[in-house]
Amino acid sequence: MNARRLLIINVIILLVIVIAGFVGYYFYNQSTLYLTTDDASVTGKQIVIAAPASGKVVDWNGTFGRTFTSGDTVGDVQMQQGTKTVDVAIPMPQDGTVVQNEAVDNEFVAAGTPLAYAYNMQQLYVTANIKETQISQIKIGQNVNVYVDAFPGITIKGTVEDIGMATASTFSLLPTQSTTADFTKVTQVIPVRIALQGYQGIGLVPGMSATVKIHK
Repeated sequence: MNARRLLIINVIILLVIVIAGFVGYYFYNQSTLYLTTDDASVTGKQIVIAAPASGKVVDWNGTFGRTFTSGDTVGDVQMQQGTKTVDVAIPMPQDGTVVQNEAVDNEFVAAGTPLAYAYNMQQLYVTANIKETQISQIKIGQNVNVYVDAFPGITIKGTVEDIGMATASTFSLLPTQSTTADFTKVTQVIPVRIALQGYQGIGLVPGMSATVKIHK
């Protein structure tokens, strides 16, 4: 009985060693081949549709989900010039889909007032925040695997397109500063833009959280 018990214990110890070896090799392999971060999100260039003049918004079509081509008329601003009523077209600055509408018909707006916000859903990308201690490992053109939280099991291919020239906190409304002697050093992050391939039809929208694996 003791010999059998000893054999079972030895088998269990061996299994634990083998499993630990596989787990250790996996994480070593991952850290060697990839730089991984979950501090990433889907984004794109925000398009602002603004009032070209002061007046009353009329014939407004910039409703949520509407897609326009650059130069399309989204609505008009109606102005009074003496006794004459003039309509000034509100143009779509670039190809895009409206994601937030701020305007309604017959409201009065000032020139430059944002009326709606749009994104080109065909030109979305991922911004990943990489620690400053790891940024030297990032190069333009590196392949990237992107995993969006909203679509588990789907891998989107990408490439490193741009590496930020300043840390993310540089343009914060409250940048990290210290005016006393109790300064605590914080590792900064640098935004890296990742171009995406073949994501159309999946349903990506700006703001979705993502995890990226950048091939070293």
